[in-house]
Amino acid sequence: MKKRIVSATLVLAMLACVCLMGCQPPELDTYAKPVIYLYPETPTDVRVELEYNGALTCTYPTYENGWSVTAYPDGTLVDPATGLEYSYLFWEGIADVDYAMSRGFVVKGEDTAAFLREKLSYMGLTAREYNEFIVYWLPQMQENAYNLIAFQTDAYTENAKLIITPQPDSMLRVFMTYQPLEEPIEVEEQTLTPFAREGFCVVEWGGAKLN
Repeated sequence: MKKRIVSATLVLAMLACVCLMGCQPPELDTYAKPVIYLYPETPTDVRVELEYNGALTCTYPTYENGWSVTAYPDGTLVDPATGLEYSYLFWEGIADVDYAMSRGFVVKGEDTAAFLREKLSYMGLTAREYNEFIVYWLPQMQENAYNLIAFQTDAYTENAKLIITPQPDSMLRVFMTYQPLEEPIEVEEQTLTPFAREGFCVVEWGGAKLN
């Protein structure tokens, strides 16, 4: 499926229109709570830059042409300039991308927690990571009759590139898209691939509810 990308300038212009007109931006999906965990083998000064084909709407800590932190093997991040400690790097943004939903999973809303726990663990997230994912997404999904869920890889990473220095030895980027359904539909089941953590490991998860 052909992807439609809008520039950050155009997105900002559309947002300005939204503020003036009091309406919702057309066909823009929010990249909700992508969080980035850094797990070096020894304490390491790490620089993370994001090349995003969209507009950032929120970051924590503040993204100033990148993040510079000291990362520790347990995932703790410290800003060397302030001494403040973080669990991960957080960002949100809006972009206009067509995600393929022809392969995925149709899941009852009430079964969402168990489904996510199983699939995220299989893909390689730790209990801490997949529990933080579930705590964020479950309230938005469990009340739907059904959800069509697909995990995006190429489309996501092509439009939200990470440049990390020093270069990690392994990186897992999990991005879930979903659409609420009133009734179940037939889709081809998506094949997922387990992830092996090696050396300096970077893990990211996020998602989007598709309009």
